[in-house]
Amino acid sequence: MSALPPLPAGIPRNLEYAAGRLRVLDQTLLPGALEYRDCATVDAVAEAIAALRVRGAPAIGVAAAYGVCVALAAALGHGSGLDAQGASRALAHAHDALGATRPTAVNLSAALEAMHDAERDALAAGVDPPALLAALEHAALAWHLDDAARCDAIAAAGAARLPTPARVLTHCNAGPLATGGIGTALGVLLAMHAAGRDVRVWAGETRPLLQGARLTVWELGRAGVPVTLQVDAAGPSLLLAREVDAVLVGADRIAANGDTANKVGTLSLALAAAHAGVPFYVAAPLSTVDPTLASGAAIPIESRAAGELRLPGVALDPPPGAGVRNPAFDVTPAALITAFFTERGTIEAPYDFSAPPR
Repeated sequence: MSALPPLPAGIPRNLEYAAGRLRVLDQTLLPGALEYRDCATVDAVAEAIAALRVRGAPAIGVAAAYGVCVALAAALGHGSGLDAQGASRALAHAHDALGATRPTAVNLSAALEAMHDAERDALAAGVDPPALLAALEHAALAWHLDDAARCDAIAAAGAARLPTPARVLTHCNAGPLATGGIGTALGVLLAMHAAGRDVRVWAGETRPLLQGARLTVWELGRAGVPVTLQVDAAGPSLLLAREVDAVLVGADRIAANGDTANKVGTLSLALAAAHAGVPFYVAAPLSTVDPTLASGAAIPIESRAAGELRLPGVALDPPPGAGVRNPAFDVTPAALITAFFTERGTIEAPYDFSAPPR
């Protein structure tokens, strides 16, 4: 297996697996501290995903694939007497623990399904648990390499479509931190900048956990891409003022008809972009498409804890009797999406993700 492709200078790798442990860059501490967590158990990997220490649909899938390996490595480390049944029990727990972490990102379930297929094939060949671990590690790395290659192709597709110079508005974080490679939406922008093209970025803060302010601005700044941070609510007025050439976002799940779930706040930008006549693009691997869902109405929307709405030093607790609604995502109808940048090129309406791009 070849090594992972390099990332832009200054941007660290978000996930590193070796010797049965997954090293996770803790994104909850960025940009204040660049610290890694060593996950030696599947429960530690599951906690890292659930707590958003690792986040972004493609990166969640990669972490889950390695998490399966961590589970078996830990079981093997408890003694030399692990048999095939014990290995299967450890892996069943891993699939349950990891699968329950984040419901919206389809990459998670897809990665776990791929790992289950690798387990089934290895056990059918009669391998012992150490050889099973080697097979699973091979499958997890293959998943990671595949995501990195998809990111490169997505970046090329988007860079070929966007103008020069380009003023781009993005929301949330879809860069190297969120994927197994250069990123999806931010991958396009990083590739354009690396090619010497004039690209300038507006980044929304992405309430309530500020992935745009903490992560997107940090990544682009470290890569030397000109970026301006603004509050989320300023996006629509910027679009109407004709200060934006395109909106470009990632995706956590795409329904068969093109309806797309992304970080909450994306829908308002899509509506404003349509009103202003500004193209609205989604950059995502085809692994994010869920063909089992006819439309976005069937996409499960994760509801996060009310406590996430609080900021240090700011009283955001609702008065007694008032509820708190904290959806992590919203769904943008396909009719508001100009095109998708994918590893197979640019796909335009009417959306058929199984057909060659037109």
